[in-house]
Amino acid sequence: MLINVFNIISPILFIVLAGYLYARKYPTDMSVANRLTINIFVPALILSILVSKDFYLLDYQSLAIGALGVISISGLLAWAFAKLMKFDIKTFVPPMMYANSGNIGLPLALLAFGKLAIPAAIILFIVENTLHFSVGIKTIDRSASFIKVFSIPMVFVSILGILLSLTEVTIPATLLTPLTMIGEIAIPLMLFSLGVRLVNIDFKDWKVGLIGAIFKPLSGLIAVVLVMPWINLNELNSALLIIFAILPPAVLNFMVAEKYDQEPKSVASIVLIGNLSSIITLPIALYFLLPTI
Repeated sequence: MLINVFNIISPILFIVLAGYLYARKYPTDMSVANRLTINIFVPALILSILVSKDFYLLDYQSLAIGALGVISISGLLAWAFAKLMKFDIKTFVPPMMYANSGNIGLPLALLAFGKLAIPAAIILFIVENTLHFSVGIKTIDRSASFIKVFSIPMVFVSILGILLSLTEVTIPATLLTPLTMIGEIAIPLMLFSLGVRLVNIDFKDWKVGLIGAIFKPLSGLIAVVLVMPWINLNELNSALLIIFAILPPAVLNFMVAEKYDQEPKSVASIVLIGNLSSIITLPIALYFLLPTI
């Protein structure tokens, strides 16, 4: 079992490490690649899954509700904890709510459970990102408009894909094949970009980062334990929801904090230490979850 866990985690670590080592030796501007990932590759991946003939949206209704519950409860727990510890709520709460369901969640689902897990992982990714781009940004900037959310390619394509799936529109292979090929660029590129991003993040606010690294998976576990009895999931989707609940903070948290000048150094430490700690937490979770599938 330990060998299986290593075989799942090691490709993720190696690609992240490759990005980190390359950026350490050669200063790398990933801004263009990141824009392509956010605006082209990930939307293509989402759309190719949602319009696939093997994808049935209603099969994932409970999973989407579960993801919404996990994020909401995690946010409430983080809000109470931030109040207790006298942390800035706008700094601490978003990273505890919005997890790295893209950079780590998608490749982990693929490597741990195979291609059959990708549609469910995409649903989790859609729920998390839609909330992050709407409620998450609104938490930091009260003047932000919810309408702008629909202009974000990932959100727009998600809605389009859901509508096409519900109406059972068939996409011809001449369009679906290149769409799938473009989407397949997303997962390795997101991992490489994560490695590059880690070069520019420091440990100056390591205390809050360490606290966040411990609190994030614990609050996620509490949330998923509270949610699971109320939804009906098969073994695979249950495992994916548990993994989703304990994923480290999304790198997007740092990018948003930097944009709105919301203590970006503290958020950077929370993101960095949280992602590094997942080297320990995720293998432990997989060790217990893999035998259940």
